[in-house]
Amino acid sequence: MTVTPLKPALPSSEAFLAAVQTRRSLYSLAKSSPIADEKILDIVQSAIKHAPSPFNAQSSRAVVLFGAKHEAFWDVAAERFKAVVPSQMFDRIVPKLVTMKDAYGTVLLFDDSASLDAVAAKMPFAAPQLPVWSENVHGIVSSIIWTALEAEGLGASFQHCADFVQKDVEEMFHVPATWKLRANLVFGTPTVPPMEKTFESLEDRVKVFA
Repeated sequence: MTVTPLKPALPSSEAFLAAVQTRRSLYSLAKSSPIADEKILDIVQSAIKHAPSPFNAQSSRAVVLFGAKHEAFWDVAAERFKAVVPSQMFDRIVPKLVTMKDAYGTVLLFDDSASLDAVAAKMPFAAPQLPVWSENVHGIVSSIIWTALEAEGLGASFQHCADFVQKDVEEMFHVPATWKLRANLVFGTPTVPPMEKTFESLEDRVKVFA
């Protein structure tokens, strides 16, 4: 008798873990992509749709920027950094901001506070834990997108300037104030190989009991 699997057959965990292991923070990125913009959008949409969330709050949000909009975002980020950091520090930051602008695109990642507030209203007992749980979701969504982009031949790096540009993002991309910017994933075609990564002993990081 043939038993029909409950889920479609998927590649083994080796393929998934291989993608996880090759993911790196890559900063030297060309303004090009080995895949179509539609494929990049599909990756982001899949991550937003399928990532788990507390009580199915589905609070993750994203804005994908290409071309002139991507460059405009990093121009504004540079202006905001210049206004709030000491000049000597800003001079050191400028080259990094230039590399961000020179990349192919950016994914802005948000949490929608309205979705989380709705859960808190229905389940007050969960309210104190929602900030932690939303952090968990944010990490999951970010990791899915980052790993999937690199599996397609793109490189990426994770950046943070939410406090500086929240209002600008609301105005530039017409997102509601409840969409709280958490991070920016910059991506493009890698121009240099990743640096070798070192690891601490797993014996000190993973414990097993039976």
